[in-house]
Amino acid sequence: MSISSYFSRVVALKHTTIFGLLLIPLLSRAELKLPAIISDHMILQQKQVNPIWGWDTAGTEVKVTFGNQAKTATAGEDGKWTVKLDPLDASAEPEMLVIEGTSKREISDVLVGEVWMCSGQSNMGMTVGGDWKYEVETLSSNHPNLRLITVPRVGSQEAKTDFNGKWESANPNSSKNFSAVGFFYGRYLHEILGVPVGLINNSWGGSAAEAWVRRESLEKDPRFKSTMENWVARETQLSSEEARTKFETDLAAWKEKAKAAKEAGEKPPRGPASPDSILNGNSRPGNIFYGMVYPTLGYGMKGVIWYQGESNAGRAWDYSRLFPYMIEQWRAEWGQGDFPFYWVQLADFMSETDQPGESAWAELRESQTKTMSLPNTGEAVIIDLGEGNDIHPKNKYDVAARLVRWALAKDYGIKNIEPQSPQYQEMSVSKGKVSLTFDHVGGGLRTVDTSDVKGFAICGEDRKWVWAKAKITGANTVEVWAENLAEPVAVRYAWANNPVCNVYSKIGLPLTPFRTDDFRMTTQPSAAN
Repeated sequence: MSISSYFSRVVALKHTTIFGLLLIPLLSRAELKLPAIISDHMILQQKQVNPIWGWDTAGTEVKVTFGNQAKTATAGEDGKWTVKLDPLDASAEPEMLVIEGTSKREISDVLVGEVWMCSGQSNMGMTVGGDWKYEVETLSSNHPNLRLITVPRVGSQEAKTDFNGKWESANPNSSKNFSAVGFFYGRYLHEILGVPVGLINNSWGGSAAEAWVRRESLEKDPRFKSTMENWVARETQLSSEEARTKFETDLAAWKEKAKAAKEAGEKPPRGPASPDSILNGNSRPGNIFYGMVYPTLGYGMKGVIWYQGESNAGRAWDYSRLFPYMIEQWRAEWGQGDFPFYWVQLADFMSETDQPGESAWAELRESQTKTMSLPNTGEAVIIDLGEGNDIHPKNKYDVAARLVRWALAKDYGIKNIEPQSPQYQEMSVSKGKVSLTFDHVGGGLRTVDTSDVKGFAICGEDRKWVWAKAKITGANTVEVWAENLAEPVAVRYAWANNPVCNVYSKIGLPLTPFRTDDFRMTTQPSAAN
């Protein structure tokens, strides 16, 4: 053999070896794969189409069998395939979901019932173990046909197609670490409707609303131009060498302070946030959508319950546009119409107010209430369930009870149940007194704790707010006035971070905080109209 022939064979062998090594991961991917949300113990949404998807070798025909249904699809160039099961009736009888492609997967113990997404920040993420009644609630949480799955907190600017998680039946162990609001909400539905219920816990404490929306969508909408420009500038700064150097300096200083605190038996201060933790965190536009929402996108569900807003309170005016936009975007992304979307209004928090005035939290609550202009939405008012010294009120049972009224009344045909808190309708002024009319009064208005009506403020043309006297004058009317104010022009109720207020409907739902004026909001940017 000539030297040239020898080297030709060596080169050929080398190329063959390299090609083989490159082919190994491709071959390892040449198999049927399913996302975590399509797995044992899953719940399919009744009475609507249910997408089932996964990945396989490009061009492979995949067959999905469930009950008497058999659907096929072909894996695309990216390997993804999707079939859609026809609508099914609720069933607590376990079925096998069989998927056959390059390999075969059998998904066991599949039920059909109601599926709800539970999203938001820490007050949705707060677990059953954090509720005041967690001992008895966890002990009474053994419900085999109530299924739970939690999406891990991942922030990313790239769409994640899967997550680490699994469906579990509710029991004392699994429920203790699940969203309290979500669990109580789902348990109500399970017990009242008598069907299996699946809950997807998709929440992240401290998250901002813009992180839950696809970034490209925000970039295209001129209403959010300022928000996106600010983030681009911030991203540039966080990615700089200067930012990383500063973080290392701050971290070294913090370690010294933490050491000193430990030696003194004191709690160490919070450490500095790294640039990477912010870039991969829960406030960057799109991060949660790509990292947590996207992997569940399209899964058949009835609707969403939502508890978030604290992180956006400083931008409450902007939230009046951002929050409904997020709902509209989710509905468009899911492609199953205007599914129900119910949320919790911010609770009372911080010190009680001595004098009436402005409040960013009150403005955020107003933005939440305005969002009910969207179809199939509803708001649970909990202005009475908060804790002044804790942003995470521990009574989540009553929060869920108010939320579930919306689903029972609007989605499940439960008659004679009023889901909505009393809401301001109109006002008139006569002889120095303001007459207010309300709707959704649930049998009439009443006070709680004391007969005196508390929580109203009033102002004249000078816009100087004073506490008002008030009296319930009818089933749906309240009269408000103040001494030495002959010509009132506006009234507010529960307009504070932590208001003292006590008006309810006779069925126990608190009056929705409101204002009759349209004065410029304190959180409205100076350049915004």
